[in-house]
Amino acid sequence: MTASFALALHGGAGTISPHLMTPEKEQQYRAGLLAALEAGHAVLREGGSALDAVERAVRSLEDNPLFNAGRGAVFTHDGHHEMDAAIMDGRTRAAGAVAGARTVQNPISAARLVMERTDHVLLGYPGADNLAREHGLPTQPVEYFFTQHRYDQLQEALQEGRVRLDHSHAQPTGAPAAAPNEDPKKKMGTVGAVARDQHGNLAAATSTGGMTNKRYSRIGDSPIIGSGTFADNRTCAISCTGHGEFFLRAVVAHDISCLMEYRGLSLEEACRIVVHDKLAPVGGEGGLVAVDAAGTVVLPFNSEGMYRASITSAAPEPYVAIYRD
Repeated sequence: MTASFALALHGGAGTISPHLMTPEKEQQYRAGLLAALEAGHAVLREGGSALDAVERAVRSLEDNPLFNAGRGAVFTHDGHHEMDAAIMDGRTRAAGAVAGARTVQNPISAARLVMERTDHVLLGYPGADNLAREHGLPTQPVEYFFTQHRYDQLQEALQEGRVRLDHSHAQPTGAPAAAPNEDPKKKMGTVGAVARDQHGNLAAATSTGGMTNKRYSRIGDSPIIGSGTFADNRTCAISCTGHGEFFLRAVVAHDISCLMEYRGLSLEEACRIVVHDKLAPVGGEGGLVAVDAAGTVVLPFNSEGMYRASITSAAPEPYVAIYRD
């Protein structure tokens, strides 16, 4: 019997409607998701580790300027990029994360360096970039991260005096998340992946550029272990995308694991409770990708859409979706 493996990834969530997307742009997003899925799948089908698979998948998304991570990161108030990422090994529960990285091409690889080459879990700027350079990770000049679309979003946000959840319409700093019908173009642009490998090990990885026009070195849930990223072989691996402040307060990723471990809930039921019963009523819009110890994949979200993809050894045909099924 062939050992089972599974991979799921996301590229952001929010109010993503077909009438707001051109056919050409939709095809570009689907192609980007498929490319990342294949990058991780190639590792798993050859018997590679879940950790390598999620890093490879997220690196593909970071290199794609469509997604708010790595090369596609949004601009801060001061006109630069502050990128956050985290990775976790479900086998050992080792974890690494970076916050505010500015020059490393793939923040997720810097996060893995923190996990494997230091005694720490989370490094901020400038230490994260310094560590990356010391270990030979590719770094890039500021021009590499510049995209006209993201720059235009910053100019609009500056004129309005507000921060934006990814490349969304404006939202006041500190304001509750808007209801789904308040902002027809709102998207939360985080990328992430979870995997189970043929050896039964789980892993999770998440990366983001944060909010357009963010100030004061704001950090969301993505690099915080237990909030935006978590993996434990006994339960599940989780990568979240959404309004980070709410995911932080709810400790979303760990809460799902706890519901499975302490209450014996299935992955699907635990995700439903957290995403729909806990987050949604308080304005915590977004979603996540998850996989459990048996290789079951769940892709829940309470927003109108979520860029997502998955593949398993039991269902080898890639699943790619953007809108509600």
